[in-house]
Amino acid sequence: MTTWHIVGLVVTLVVIVALSLYSGRKVKSAADFATGGGKTGAAIVAGAIMGTLVGGSSTVGTAELAYNYGLSAWWFTLGGGIACLILAIGFVHKFKISGQSTLVSIVSKEYGSTAGMLSSVLSSVGIFINIISQLLAALAVIAVVAPRLGTIPALAISAVLMAMYVIFGGVKAAGLVGVVKLVLLYVAMIGGGLIVLHLTGGLTPLLDGIHGVEAAEGNKVNFLSLFARGAGKDIGAGVSLILGVLTTQSYAQAVIAGRNDKQSRIGALASAVLIPPIGAGGILIGMYMRVHAAEYAGLGAKTALTEFIMHHMPPLLGGVVLATLLIAVVGTGAGLSLGISTILNNDIVKKVTRKFDEPKKNLLISRVFIIAVLVLACVMSEVLGHEAILSFAFMSMGLRGSVIFMPMVLALWAPRRVDSKFIIVSVVISPLCVLLFGIPPLNGAITFDSLFIGMAVSVVICLLGLAVGKGKRALGN
Repeated sequence: MTTWHIVGLVVTLVVIVALSLYSGRKVKSAADFATGGGKTGAAIVAGAIMGTLVGGSSTVGTAELAYNYGLSAWWFTLGGGIACLILAIGFVHKFKISGQSTLVSIVSKEYGSTAGMLSSVLSSVGIFINIISQLLAALAVIAVVAPRLGTIPALAISAVLMAMYVIFGGVKAAGLVGVVKLVLLYVAMIGGGLIVLHLTGGLTPLLDGIHGVEAAEGNKVNFLSLFARGAGKDIGAGVSLILGVLTTQSYAQAVIAGRNDKQSRIGALASAVLIPPIGAGGILIGMYMRVHAAEYAGLGAKTALTEFIMHHMPPLLGGVVLATLLIAVVGTGAGLSLGISTILNNDIVKKVTRKFDEPKKNLLISRVFIIAVLVLACVMSEVLGHEAILSFAFMSMGLRGSVIFMPMVLALWAPRRVDSKFIIVSVVISPLCVLLFGIPPLNGAITFDSLFIGMAVSVVICLLGLAVGKGKRALGN
């Protein structure tokens, strides 16, 4: 780290923290904190979506996976873009007219408190797992900034930054900072991709280098295939992204915050267009570093992006980009923490006690939940820190989708038609299937993502509930 690296990094972090503090000046209640009072414009909606979705998995994690598998690393940002398109076209209006502030409350209102409570807990677990992936990505950035800093202090710094990102301004802070973060990320990732093409003399020499790596390793991996890890696994990763985005509180929160359907829809559509190119930049960087791995002492997949920044970007810009990557990671972790806080506050605390109904107390407990979630995530990250960043992200998305997607869809499009007992069974059994078939030894018995098993189970159970519900209504008539 040179002086100019440090200058660029510090100035960028100060600007981001100042924006967060500024956005918190008008937050007076938990409702303002969670949805911005439902008065935000399209830019802030897009900023809140991308500020959460485009983080460590889209940048550090994508470069890491591209280093190992090439083009298949695009599934996170490609799936995220597709998900935002579906969100804009199919879900914005339904979310807005539901009158609910959380996805879990949509399920709870339709199927009862038991289904709602189980959905709250299990969807929060899914979101929590993704926070772990963001903390692991933060370690990769901090390892470059402060290589002698231990893991525990680095995790603590990351968690404090995540808390500061949203703890003052809530969804408005996530949106405002997200807009700035997106501009900086385009400079970092698209700019990095262009630097790669300049260093190699174009795309063809880079591809020739990749073919050389493939040949040297016995053609075990096709770096130029979207299905390098196997069609079942990679398509499953894309589907898990789509379902995960549609069933994650943070993204629903962003569109609910829009002042009307049009603003929310424009924000989601902008996200759909702007997210995939960021992944493309990360892929170019990851593959370049794999081709030239012998030139970098101690290079590993996790540090492919940060090492590229240190070696191939001007120091001042490199400092800005490192800060941007840290903020990208921090923003996603913060947005997910805000989502869990909103679920816990609205769907559990308010159902159990009325002691925190007063606006200031309710706002305080929302902030306390964010801190508690981040502290626990730090502990778990220290225990599980050897795992790959994107593996946690994909597992998180799959769990969320299996828990809440089918119950939520039926609640929005087929209200009062499904027997609630079947929903309760689906909410419990489906994520268990994802977990059981997603970990050794059962995951070795299948060649596709365990999400498909969980979702198949959820679809069958929920459709049975729909059939039973129709039968009961027929008998009642």
